Amino acid sequence: MNLKEIHNVFFIGIGGIGMSALARYFKAKNMEVAGYDKTATEITQALEDLGIGIHFNDNIENIKESFLSKEKTLVVYTPAIPKHHAELRYFQDNGFKVLKRSQILGLITENTFCLGVAGTHGKTTTTSILGHLLNECDVAVTAFLGGISENYNSNLILNGTEVSVVEADEFDRSFLTLSPNLACITSMDADHLDIYGDSSELIKSFEAFSKRIKPGGKLFVKNGLPLKGITYGIEDDSDYTVQNIKIEKGAYVFDVKTPNAVLEKLQFNLPGRHNLSNALIALAMAVEYGCPHRQLAKALASYKGVKRRFSYQIKTDGLVFIDDYAHHPEEINAVHQAIREMYPNKTVLAVFQPHLFSRTRDFIDGFAKSLSQFDEVFLLDIYPARERPIEGVTSSWLLSKIKNSDKKLVSKSNLLNEIRKSDSNIILTIGAGDIGEEVEQIKKGLSIAN
Repeated sequence: MNLKEIHNVFFIGIGGIGMSALARYFKAKNMEVAGYDKTATEITQALEDLGIGIHFNDNIENIKESFLSKEKTLVVYTPAIPKHHAELRYFQDNGFKVLKRSQILGLITENTFCLGVAGTHGKTTTTSILGHLLNECDVAVTAFLGGISENYNSNLILNGTEVSVVEADEFDRSFLTLSPNLACITSMDADHLDIYGDSSELIKSFEAFSKRIKPGGKLFVKNGLPLKGITYGIEDDSDYTVQNIKIEKGAYVFDVKTPNAVLEKLQFNLPGRHNLSNALIALAMAVEYGCPHRQLAKALASYKGVKRRFSYQIKTDGLVFIDDYAHHPEEINAVHQAIREMYPNKTVLAVFQPHLFSRTRDFIDGFAKSLSQFDEVFLLDIYPARERPIEGVTSSWLLSKIKNSDKKLVSKSNLLNEIRKSDSNIILTIGAGDIGEEVEQIKKGLSIAN
């Protein structure tokens, strides 16, 4: 398909973080863009502010007439959309060009120098760091991000079209539509078992992705993963490794040994060893691309982070409120490590909203173990997303397995009141569902109380 022949792009599920980045991209290309989503959010409002028409009822009559031309319209949908969706079925049944989001990313990036970031954890932060580094080094880059960058207040960095940076998403095997020049794999922990069945199938998909790298390209892998490539790690014998780590004024200061040089006294402002690892691989890929070391050091120090990735909402001597997207036991462990490193003598309340019934079932013991590390735990009901309930899989079941005695089930309607009763110094909200929509209210409520 030649995207240059397309005049209109209609998105089904336009409010998704990956979909909205594509919507921004096509709007910037002066195409007419519109879409459907189930609910209005900050993301859909931001798109509407750009002049993108969005409706929230699944009805063909809501689609603008100009989008009903088969020759001029491309329809993009996300796998999270149910097959019985009326608008999706209309476009499919009437011969429109209908493609998944991942297929569009493949088309956009196939004629660019593509840098792909894969892994079950760390994709969004690594991609946003990498996009920022290249942009600050004056590379003509387009970066599609899986979160809102604090530096750009957007999930799209658009500074040219010669180079692309994308998240290579393993969900639904989406990353097998990409053919990157440089790629990394940050982790291969079991996840999305509703798609893969078991972890061995997930590993096979990462192996398949590693073979999609263009001839002459390079693969970077976290040291210890069962794939061959350029290795990276922290304080180890990797090809790229972080050394001499210090914490100064809440920031990491460290050296990076590359295969050819040592970059000294780099600064990175996000807490947590997992974020330091993300910064390292982004730096390694930028070095291999050819960015100057001095510019990279300056760019890394200016990186601000991604919203809902260890995002500080309140940061005072008496109270800290952090919000994070963590929705897998290993991600919760990483957030816990970061908090304990930065605030070693503080008590921590973790408010967790489980995401998906299947993920809660598949990792119930891992969730219980990771949450038990906090001083106090509040659990919200499971956020179903695309799933229907599974009998016996509830937040009550998870609560029963958490060993910490200071734990309770909390409703969203009563969440702020319960948080106010807590004596914890650190408040942490975590989860990939709609808990993020409670953050502003919690922030205001805690600010008034303090």
